[in-house]
Amino acid sequence: MKIYTKEELIKRLKEIRDMGWVKCTRPANDGCVGNTLEDLLGIAENNIPLANSGEWEIKAQRATSSSLTTLLHLEPSPQAIRFVPNIFLSKYGWPHETIPNELSFRQTIRATHRTDRGFTIIVNDEKKRIEVSFDANAVDARHNEWLKSVEKRAGLGELNPQPYWGFDDLYHKIGSKLLNCVYVRADVLKGDPLAQTRIDGRSSKVEYYKFNKIFMLSGLDEEKIISAIKNGKIYVDFDARTHHNHGTKFRMAQDTLPELYKDIIII
Repeated sequence: MKIYTKEELIKRLKEIRDMGWVKCTRPANDGCVGNTLEDLLGIAENNIPLANSGEWEIKAQRATSSSLTTLLHLEPSPQAIRFVPNIFLSKYGWPHETIPNELSFRQTIRATHRTDRGFTIIVNDEKKRIEVSFDANAVDARHNEWLKSVEKRAGLGELNPQPYWGFDDLYHKIGSKLLNCVYVRADVLKGDPLAQTRIDGRSSKVEYYKFNKIFMLSGLDEEKIISAIKNGKIYVDFDARTHHNHGTKFRMAQDTLPELYKDIIII
């Protein structure tokens, strides 16, 4: 595997940017934008080893994509309680849409508003933690039957105990993966690049990429992470059902990722 210095990496990224349209190297792969960039860089995985600078994660996406990027997977504390299966599913879950006799707890929540089932996250600066909050008064009327079941199972007060993530835990968990990041947004074409026809990437035809928005991000900043949570730019995503917890994720729009860093180099 190629090991770069920071200067060598910047030089190579500029060369890739200046190549114009590049044919997808792994067309059967859902992550083909990032995979093609990896191949151009001569690396086997989604990180780049830099001499004296550790590893740099690659985050690449189509310029037209609105998908969220996962910053980390982390279950809330106190983890010994196993809050998602033992509290959220059993006391606040609702019937799964397609699987009989299964409960579901799927919520994407953020700090700027409550969901139609009354959940939000609160940034507790005093205790230095991110908390999940429930307010029965904020539940939409179409969920009245569900709310009645919650009253029987858990009552209608605030969550007790209240699940949370410590500031430091979040920062170190995100930093273990994204301390340094090469973030790329690529324009996409299908078929003949001379046609210059932009697409959304859903066609089965061969794709071509133009890596013309490349950022080198370093200096991951805890205060910027907390600020992004307060401003609703980072979401907490619960996705669990009775027999399977897909994991609790912190996610954000990929085009806002640079906002978490102190040092940004635009290639």
